[in-house]
Amino acid sequence: MTTETKRPVNQKRKDQPTASNNGADGTKRSAPAEFEGTTPEFRRELLHSMLVQRRFEERCAEAYALGKIGGFCHLYIGQEAISTGVMSMLRPDDYVITAYRDHGQAVARGINPRAIMAELFGREGGCSGGKGGSMHLFDAQTNFLGGHGIVGGHVPIAAGVGFAIKYRRGNQVCVCFFGEAAVNIGAFHEALNLASLWDLPVIFIIENNRYGMGTAISRSTANEDAVLRAQGYRMDGESVDGQDVFAVREVMNRAVERARKEKRPTLIEMRTYRFMGHSMSDAVSGTYRTKDELEENMKRDPILVLHNLMYEAGELTEGEMHKIDDEAKAIAQDAWDFADASPEPQPEKLYTDVYADSSS
Repeated sequence: MTTETKRPVNQKRKDQPTASNNGADGTKRSAPAEFEGTTPEFRRELLHSMLVQRRFEERCAEAYALGKIGGFCHLYIGQEAISTGVMSMLRPDDYVITAYRDHGQAVARGINPRAIMAELFGREGGCSGGKGGSMHLFDAQTNFLGGHGIVGGHVPIAAGVGFAIKYRRGNQVCVCFFGEAAVNIGAFHEALNLASLWDLPVIFIIENNRYGMGTAISRSTANEDAVLRAQGYRMDGESVDGQDVFAVREVMNRAVERARKEKRPTLIEMRTYRFMGHSMSDAVSGTYRTKDELEENMKRDPILVLHNLMYEAGELTEGEMHKIDDEAKAIAQDAWDFADASPEPQPEKLYTDVYADSSS
């Protein structure tokens, strides 16, 4: 059962940021049932996670502009409800594998922000020893398996992880993130076919932010209903509003249960929108989308959507919001300071980690 708020959550107060709690289809709605199924303390944790990701990414943009981060750098700003909602439904022994827009997911999974920022700076204290950079974040302790730069190239690896879980008779799940542009490549279809054929506990998540680099999905995909591909492989599929952390948690709850109990895969399309360009070399709005389009989608900022739900429920004041935000900024600053002080890898490190140690 949902509760009615005292005023529509998209009605602006003098001390409240402008945001819309309308659904992806524009219709007004009350707080989702999943909202009521969590405690105020847990909802603060969700908000804190999203704010840390946002402030971390903003500092990444600044560091890139100053030349502290080199190479490619793809920011996650605007998509934080997906990473936060998904990771909140996983166990520590579950596996996560993703594409190159991986900073936010790494933070949400629990990798130390210091280690992430140091990796972006190319420093020894980085989670990949400073040799992977922005697109190749790995962390064995949290079962975070990358960070992969080849579009869709990691999707079959996720199927392989699912096979390993089943082979070992485990009950973990593997979550695989990728963008909507990856659904048109052969490796995607091969991986989904095998995952369904062999009953693998893999949750395939399409982060549909509408643009593959600068190409709109309408220009690259004959059928924009990406989740329909699940039917071709006898697989459960769902589409969900990726700006709503509770909608994400709700669909993940079903997918995780299916993977653990039935060893069956799921394909989920999470409809979202990146507020930044494809990468730091791309203008914020780019030449392929209008400023009006960007501003309209920013009304569904996932942080403000959650903020407004909590505000209307009477469990968050603006002062408390500022405190949580200040904590997030402090974490991002601490990560910057650590990365800046961390030494660069020694030249001989170039020859380490080339092959896995299989002697044990």
